[in-house]
Amino acid sequence: MEFKHVSVLLEETINALNIKEDGIYVDCTLGGGGHSFEIASRLSEKGRLIGIDQDTCALEAAKERLKEFNNITYVHNNFYNIDEILRDLDIPKIDGIMMDLGVSSYQLDEAERGFSYMKDAPLDMRMNREDSLSAYDVVNSYSETELYRVIKEYGEDNFAKRIAKFIIQRREKEIIKTTGELVEIIRSAIPAKFQKEGHPAKRTFQAIRIEVNRELQILNKAVEDSVNHLNKGGKIAIITFHSLEDRIIKNKFKNLENPCTCPPDFPICVCGKNPYIKVITKKPIEPSEEEMNVNSRSKSAKLRVAERI
Repeated sequence: MEFKHVSVLLEETINALNIKEDGIYVDCTLGGGGHSFEIASRLSEKGRLIGIDQDTCALEAAKERLKEFNNITYVHNNFYNIDEILRDLDIPKIDGIMMDLGVSSYQLDEAERGFSYMKDAPLDMRMNREDSLSAYDVVNSYSETELYRVIKEYGEDNFAKRIAKFIIQRREKEIIKTTGELVEIIRSAIPAKFQKEGHPAKRTFQAIRIEVNRELQILNKAVEDSVNHLNKGGKIAIITFHSLEDRIIKNKFKNLENPCTCPPDFPICVCGKNPYIKVITKKPIEPSEEEMNVNSRSKSAKLRVAERI
């Protein structure tokens, strides 16, 4: 299947990065190369772009799409390792960095990846197919308590306890092998009157995907490490697709903008912790009506931007 991914908030993200033609930029989630194409198009021969992705299919597709550019370095890795990646490339400082945290259209549409609750496929959900933990492992080996935690914390599903219980009950009879079987279990766990708004499996699938790929743990560290590598005036732009991600970015930006740990009643700061960034987007940038009409998957997207000071 052709790797395809419609870049969300493309113009807004590129404008936010305020690209310098001789600057060094990092796309932490290269995907199909949509954002990277626009970044590379604005760079001179002295500029440089680092494209990172943990999905080998994405990297191959991006290399093909970006083949006209000769100043791009491709890295098969997780942006959690941004420190190590830049150190290996001997790049201490950069001028801008972006993250698009959405699952690509290709990953959703390719049934065998197991990301979609709309298609029956083996339980997988690994962004990096070389990783050991898969959705199959989570569903078939986690305890009822662990399943409840994952579904409640990462899916924010009010029926997390029932879903976890129903998964365990099915497991006692037979191994759960496919996304279709999991959807069936979730449907049976949620009362019909609560299944009218959206697909009943959406939250649980999101939760398991986050657990499999350690998405939220990765995000916390990666944002702080990325900011540490920015030159003064450099921008960080992050696109999120659900409330958990957005909350992490909002709070991380807030803490980096005001890291002071002095008690509130102190007249002056004595801890010596200076701000790292200035938050540019006090409220997140959201897609236009036009973009949402063209690309329904953009509806939950939010862009937050900060500048290194």
